[in-house]
Amino acid sequence: MISETLNARGHPNVRSTHRNTFEFTKEGHLTPRGDCIIAVAADKGMGELSEEFKRELKTENRKLQIIIECGGIRETVTAYGHPGLILEHPTDMVVRKTEFICPRTLAIRADKAAKDLDRTLVEELKNGMPVAVRLELK
Repeated sequence: MISETLNARGHPNVRSTHRNTFEFTKEGHLTPRGDCIIAVAADKGMGELSEEFKRELKTENRKLQIIIECGGIRETVTAYGHPGLILEHPTDMVVRKTEFICPRTLAIRADKAAKDLDRTLVEELKNGMPVAVRLELK
């Protein structure tokens, strides 16, 4: 199994209401308009993921499990890689329910978006709690 880990934190402005995406960012601030951002101050961006991880994620239909842990709550999201992924954005990682790909896209065809995440988890994120994210290629 190939995996990557990133550490971030929640923020009082986490809303987690976006219908199609969720996002992790290296940026330290968040305005209320960022309804898909669930964690800020990430310790790595997509450009810092290993070359092996990025190469494997660019395999058609490669399954990616995204495990989000915060405040003792664990959420797992399944999404997929694609050969068209760019995986070089310096600050943002966006997971999408759709098949749209841009420089910020980490994975597509996710089974959850921000609005689908456990609301207890979202409350912990709003409290600014530390977040551990594990990206596991299956």
